[in-house]
Amino acid sequence: MTVRFVVLGCGRIGSMHAAYLHRRVAGAEVVGVFDVVAEAAENVGAELGVPVAADLKAALAIDADAVAICTSTDTHVDVMIAAAEAGRAIFCEKPISLDVTEVDRALAAVEAAGVPLHIGFNRRFDPSHKAVADAVADGSIGDVEVVNITSRDPAPPPIAYIEVSGGIFNDMAIHDFDMARYVTGSEVESVYALGRVRVDPAIGQAGDVDTAVIVLTHENGCLTTIDISRRAVYGYDQRVEAFGSGGMAQSTNHHDANALVATAGGYRQPPLQNFFLERYTASYLDQWEAFVAAVENGTPTPISGADGRAPLVIGMAAKRSMDEGRPVLITEII
Repeated sequence: MTVRFVVLGCGRIGSMHAAYLHRRVAGAEVVGVFDVVAEAAENVGAELGVPVAADLKAALAIDADAVAICTSTDTHVDVMIAAAEAGRAIFCEKPISLDVTEVDRALAAVEAAGVPLHIGFNRRFDPSHKAVADAVADGSIGDVEVVNITSRDPAPPPIAYIEVSGGIFNDMAIHDFDMARYVTGSEVESVYALGRVRVDPAIGQAGDVDTAVIVLTHENGCLTTIDISRRAVYGYDQRVEAFGSGGMAQSTNHHDANALVATAGGYRQPPLQNFFLERYTASYLDQWEAFVAAVENGTPTPISGADGRAPLVIGMAAKRSMDEGRPVLITEII
């Protein structure tokens, strides 16, 4: 069986997903694309040799099995509902929405339609991060006690993006909140967050912070610490460590090449991979293969709508914690 996809949204992420699905994921093909920016859709359609839909209704009328929702966050809910009502299996980029009420509206429509839904938290499929989660799950490191997550971008995005991003917690850290649940295997009970503007004053003027430290408490007693920054001059810094009663598991950074030169003058290594498109290529491909397999076999998708909702709630709690200077219980949000 080949799972036929319509890709909705042909920006940087959408065009990447379209290319992967059409060329690199076994059992998948793209049969149509759509974007509100016609030129973007036409470029991707021409590159892949697939039809370009004039609007969302036309896109959902294409004979397909699934859709990839890669449109802007503010459109996800309405597009998801339309796709569910059209009977399509749904892949949706994170976050579903910045409004938890809207998330619930979308999830209710998906449940009513009975279609598969997968949320695009691709880092769960990164081989290095997955090895850490597996070491916790199979008991290799004993009872997990502390998880440390470092997530630092090489440079901040444009201020125009910051202004509509939903804030650092629901934009950047949302991946880390998902990783905390995934690695510990436990839900979050409370959040304590501190944030500062240390990179660019314009980010503060836009109402956000660019540097933050977050402490999560989990139902199983584990503590997770997360430090995030919009700037790391040495490259894309992505590390995860789980410490337990029987040992430690760690996912370290990826370099452009796995080479190390040691001389009397010291050690030299190639730089870190520069950003997520390089660092997480394998995770994107593995994620698509898992979703395609779920659609083909009629099995549950790897990352459910509930998995998509939980990090948003944690992000909302983090924002309240930072604003009010206190730990916030998840039960205060939901």
